[in-house]
Amino acid sequence: MSDMTQIFSEFLGTAMLILLGSGVCAAVNLAKSKAQASGWIVIAAGWATAVTIAVYASSFMGPAHLNPAVTIGMAIAGKFAWNLVFPFIIAQIIGAMVGATLVWLAYLPHWAETKDQGAILGTFATGPAIRNLPANLVTEIIGTFVLVFALLAFGETTFADGTNPMVVGILILAIGLSLGGPTGYAINPARDLGPRLAHQLLPIANKGNSDWGYSLVPIVGPIIGGAVAAGVFNILPL
Repeated sequence: MSDMTQIFSEFLGTAMLILLGSGVCAAVNLAKSKAQASGWIVIAAGWATAVTIAVYASSFMGPAHLNPAVTIGMAIAGKFAWNLVFPFIIAQIIGAMVGATLVWLAYLPHWAETKDQGAILGTFATGPAIRNLPANLVTEIIGTFVLVFALLAFGETTFADGTNPMVVGILILAIGLSLGGPTGYAINPARDLGPRLAHQLLPIANKGNSDWGYSLVPIVGPIIGGAVAAGVFNILPL
């Protein structure tokens, strides 16, 4: 595939990821949604299936990273060309903004019915259960380490044709259920930054501030976690 096709696939796949992933957050968080208050299991399952569908929808055109931490980790591990890292990241962030905008449109009447500003922000961006930035950063590092190391390990395994995205979805489900409680498991800088920018810019009824004071945690933590995972992978005696 050409470089432009691969870059477009990152935009499209990340938009799909956020549309479905933030969509399940909207379903659970927003007032008068039929899925309101259905809980963490629904959110974790929704994100897992969102990743699965997004990978299926984009992997025929490119590697379907859909995540700057994965792109950087793959480059560090020698599995991806460095000259495409920055274009991929830009495409991922823009795709995430588009996906979040589509969620806003899909749930348009519900924002005015939702008075909880935290629930509205939580539909777009992650936030900690207990605000402790160093601890929150460690959580994101650990979660993304698991993500990127597992993806690199998957690359050394042969799966039946067409099943890779389902295995990745299981990985996301495991991370969400086991490690998602403290921070909402961004494990993806674009997943948080793109929707947070959309929250800042869109005329969302009843929204509060976009909590930019927390925003570095889901950007820096995943990048560190992905880089460490790639570094560990590189020193294995393969």
